[in-house]
Amino acid sequence: MKTEVKRWLETGIVDVFLGYKRMMNHPLPYCFVKADLEAVDDLITGPARYSLEKIATHIASVRPDLKIGMLARDCNQRALNVLFIWNQLSPDQVKTVNVNCCPSNLKQHGDCSYLEPEKAGTYKQRVGLGKALDPQAVEEFSPQERLSRWMYEFQKCIKCYGCRNICPVCFCKACSLENKELIGTGALPPEAPIFHLVRAVHMAGRCIDCGLCEDACPVDIPLRSLYRKVNEIVVAVFDYETGSRPDQSPFSVLGDTVALEPKPI
Repeated sequence: MKTEVKRWLETGIVDVFLGYKRMMNHPLPYCFVKADLEAVDDLITGPARYSLEKIATHIASVRPDLKIGMLARDCNQRALNVLFIWNQLSPDQVKTVNVNCCPSNLKQHGDCSYLEPEKAGTYKQRVGLGKALDPQAVEEFSPQERLSRWMYEFQKCIKCYGCRNICPVCFCKACSLENKELIGTGALPPEAPIFHLVRAVHMAGRCIDCGLCEDACPVDIPLRSLYRKVNEIVVAVFDYETGSRPDQSPFSVLGDTVALEPKPI
């Protein structure tokens, strides 16, 4: 892999390569360039997960002429598909090196820290919702208990914006989560559940289920379960699976008219 990345940089196949380098004993995102090829010897893979494609969109917004290489797991590839569809990146602009991220027991999958989520503690099991719950599991609770459990989770929010900032497919120039008409300022926690429901609406047809929002959340809100539910609705209504196909999102107003037709509920 390192030899290939060096070749890409040397021959101009890519101008920069986004990967990981261990610094101060931490695997951190790093931008490898031709001017410092020796640094590629320190390129690593492993359990660390960052939104490299989000970094790529920032680079492309400033230097749209640059060709970008990057390490890519399955979730990175899904995110890239979404970014291509929404014209945030061009497929001709990005070249990837695939990294093993397979959930099969026949393959090592230590490269993905999210395949085996932590088990919820006993109190959270009684009053809240554990991570990585399927929407069907959440819906086994009565409507009143679901509301109570979600409100328990939402009321822990400190409005740090970590979920938005780490999300590879959050790219709006003006974020509705900072709109004073929607989200009140000067108070913590933010009004529950408005903050998280506003973001959930924006994740419909866009969330690629990478789980980085949950990893970033300092108060352990099961955001993945919430976004999986809104994506389930998108699948049921539009037959659209986010990131798995090159089809334009049913919520996109960019480019050609969307050909997807709503399905009867």
